[in-house]
Amino acid sequence: MQPSSIAASVDFDRDGIQHGFLKMPFSRDDSAWGAVMIPITVVRNGSGPTVLFTGGNHGDEYEGPIALFDLAATLRAEEINGRAIIVPAMNYPAFEVGRRTSPIDGGNLNRVFPGRPDGTVTEKIADYFQRHLLPLADIVVDIHSGGRTLDFLPFAAIHVLDDAVQQERCRAAMAAFNAPYSLTLVELHSVGMYDSAAEEMGKVFVSTELGGGGGASAGTVAIAKRGVRNVLRHAGILAGDIEGGPSVKLDMPDPRCYVTSESNGLLEMCADLGVSVRAGQVIARVHPADRTGVAPVDYHAGIDGVLAGRHFPGLVKMGDFLALVAVVAP
Repeated sequence: MQPSSIAASVDFDRDGIQHGFLKMPFSRDDSAWGAVMIPITVVRNGSGPTVLFTGGNHGDEYEGPIALFDLAATLRAEEINGRAIIVPAMNYPAFEVGRRTSPIDGGNLNRVFPGRPDGTVTEKIADYFQRHLLPLADIVVDIHSGGRTLDFLPFAAIHVLDDAVQQERCRAAMAAFNAPYSLTLVELHSVGMYDSAAEEMGKVFVSTELGGGGGASAGTVAIAKRGVRNVLRHAGILAGDIEGGPSVKLDMPDPRCYVTSESNGLLEMCADLGVSVRAGQVIARVHPADRTGVAPVDYHAGIDGVLAGRHFPGLVKMGDFLALVAVVAP
């Protein structure tokens, strides 16, 4: 296969701390010999396991970048046994402009794996992670939040996998991250996801959704900062005990967990995040916004559970995600 056009300015096998870039040549109108420069830090001491931390998979989600820029600035080689690879904003073009997708090619990095070395900018980034970074990792932690359009309870998440041993290893890492909620997630469409690429390699993969609304709170940032160090402790890379309180376990048994809008209009949420709801209960209404005197459309919970996610902006369109209902697990 064609080699990647991305070159790392760090040596992944060298002990110590290195701050550098993943450099991808990108010729454009305002910089003929320019490049996309993705910040990366490698902290290594000895031959222990490797954790790959990523944030900014979507550029309008900030808990991951904040926590990982902080980890890159504060983690010391002498306090670890192993290696941490830290990429705070993996889709850096999207991160620079605060958009979910790349302003260069419109690419959603979390939907183009395994990528292509001769593809678009976004596909080239995915290809580099697929062929060069994921193979180095034992555990992968990808920190997401709801961005500008969604809001979630702060949870860490894993998927249901065919390999029971791998599934249990993922579950243990999710428990170690120790977000207030821990969710076993059902994706509506997992093709092309970074998650799937890592899982298909047999890696331990943990994701998160920590709040949303296009910003970051002190509380959600604290969860992310604590979580990444907890995973390092879980892996045996960093000494110390797992920090934080108990985590509520959540499951998604089937697609009835998702509620999708079939109308355009003004959103009225009828339940708040974290509230228990019953199957058939009205959890959202969409009011026609182009005229008065027309009844709103009611949307109902498909199952008993907890409202774990919601559409964030006040206006919705047909096809928009409205709500996520998850089941509290024993």
